[in-house]
Amino acid sequence: MSLFVKKSVEQLLLDSAESEKGLKRTLSAGSLVALGIGAIIGAGLFVRTAAAAAQNAGPSVTIGFILAAIGCALAGLCYAELSSSIPISGSAYTYTYATMGEFMAWIIGWDLVLEYAVGAATVGIAWSEYLNNFLVEVVGVGAIPYQWCHSPFQTSPDGVTGIINIPALLIVSVLSLLLIKGTKESAIVNNLIVIVKVTIVIMIIILGWGYVNPAYHTPYIPEATTYTDHQGITYNFGGIMGILGAAGTVFFAFIGFDAVSTAAQETKNPKTAMPIGILGSLAVCTVLYILFAHVLTGLAPLEFFRDPSKGGEASVVAAIKEGMPATYSWLSKSVTVAILAGFSSVILVMLLGQSRVFYSMSKDGLLPAVFSKLHPKYQTPYKGNLVILILVGVFAAFVPGDVVGHMTSIGTLFAFMLVCVAVIILRKTNPELPRQFKTPLVPFIPILGVIACGLMIFGLGWENWLRLFAWLAIGFVIYFLYSRKHSKLNHPDKE
Repeated sequence: MSLFVKKSVEQLLLDSAESEKGLKRTLSAGSLVALGIGAIIGAGLFVRTAAAAAQNAGPSVTIGFILAAIGCALAGLCYAELSSSIPISGSAYTYTYATMGEFMAWIIGWDLVLEYAVGAATVGIAWSEYLNNFLVEVVGVGAIPYQWCHSPFQTSPDGVTGIINIPALLIVSVLSLLLIKGTKESAIVNNLIVIVKVTIVIMIIILGWGYVNPAYHTPYIPEATTYTDHQGITYNFGGIMGILGAAGTVFFAFIGFDAVSTAAQETKNPKTAMPIGILGSLAVCTVLYILFAHVLTGLAPLEFFRDPSKGGEASVVAAIKEGMPATYSWLSKSVTVAILAGFSSVILVMLLGQSRVFYSMSKDGLLPAVFSKLHPKYQTPYKGNLVILILVGVFAAFVPGDVVGHMTSIGTLFAFMLVCVAVIILRKTNPELPRQFKTPLVPFIPILGVIACGLMIFGLGWENWLRLFAWLAIGFVIYFLYSRKHSKLNHPDKE
């Protein structure tokens, strides 16, 4: 048995061929762009922007967005080539299997759990937090009691200890059941959500622009120093290190565009639709992010975002109330609705991405067959969705959201680096492979992508490096105890 046995590109393409038992091809390029925007615009934009401004960069958080976008664009170019050349479910896992072998493919598949499953749970927890804002500010009723919307590891300032996060568990359950119904149906719901939240973001930019206070943007790049928050955590603030820290923080806001590639096997014309879906969604969101961050940091001073009672989870709503006239109270209420919708679509796409990665790993024998069992009517991996629902649901219900925020980012950045390397390897090993889209300036662009993502990982700090290594160590144990023994590529008799 070889740890580095590779799955041939020819076999991957054969696996993706249409058959009655295969996943339905229902998604167009437009649906993929909407899918990408649905995954990207959410918790990152509405929560991490204010956090990065307060902790790292002040108004120069916009530069952090630009740096993060550059790193994502470099990786996105590589994703576009691979997804149009190998149009099959599995994202970076599949590409790594074809270029670096089974062991590295397992590592990246396990690593993607951090991005999709843990990410979905994290956003589910944020959804729960904004639900209370919605109930109080929009509906006008009381908030859900603290103990029923927080984990047992959280305690309120009044001394109330959480029991279970019921709203987070509920939203994850509803969206998982929607995915079982079908990808096309999920995409329709997602398209409606995307229209709502993009409209709200554009309205904030246009209406808020006239109320931006130039004094809040002076100096635009604060002097390098340190900042310690109310929890005693110290951050590099201002200067180059502050901007790098902001880039690592707001990178969470870009997580999701690569989830488009996990739906390759359900796309009508993946060779042209995948590059459009990946790069198109990334371009749209980058422009909106930079403009949004400029307006948000111009509506209130830095000290406002550092105040936990104002610059916390509902910081966007609070900033609108702070910097705009009371006549715009309707806008702050609309933002709350858009945030709930936005978080919902992010969870939806992350759950989709996780189930499709597990589907591919199961088809290869690296995970139990339950993850690739398709529903007889809906042709979706329904049993895998139910298992993922339990895993994500338990996390959302019982673990604090801030525990793994950076873990999601570091896991995704690691995946991006391997995708960039995969492009270089595939160009050498399979130069004759038809490529509808080709990454320009190979190997220069992929190498820059590795460097850019590596710098953002560096900016996340050694604590998160250790957590990533610990997570990968758990994956090694599972691989050697189960996956290696059941691999269909290493054991053809198990087919």
